[in-house]
Amino acid sequence: VQLQASGGGLVQAGGSLRLSCAPSTRTFSTFTMGWFRQAPGKEREFVAAMRWTSGNTHYRYADSVKGRFTISRDNTKNTVSLQMNNLKPEDTAAHYCALTERAPIFGYLNSPGAYDYWGQGTQVTVSS
Repeated sequence: VQLQASGGGLVQAGGSLRLSCAPSTRTFSTFTMGWFRQAPGKEREFVAAMRWTSGNTHYRYADSVKGRFTISRDNTKNTVSLQMNNLKPEDTAAHYCALTERAPIFGYLNSPGAYDYWGQGTQVTVSS
């Protein structure tokens, strides 16, 4: 499975961006999609995830983005998006989407090890 991430760019603080991630194959009845980010000189960190199992969806967000970011699925386009509002300079990073065709336990959704496939990064830059 290949993942195509898009939607990054340069925005002023307080602005919004919408990232999208498109798998090369149709997603199955069970899957988990996550977004991570990595700033220069820093470790990759968890941003958000959604776990889809037989019509039930569970969401998890990093504390730093709660209330500002929303992860969602577009069934018609077979994509998962990350709507980012009220962006801050500290959100500046390369953002990566990741996918597994499994349903990890909720507490594991924030771990890169839970995911099997990764997209290329899309850069988000927020100016102050």
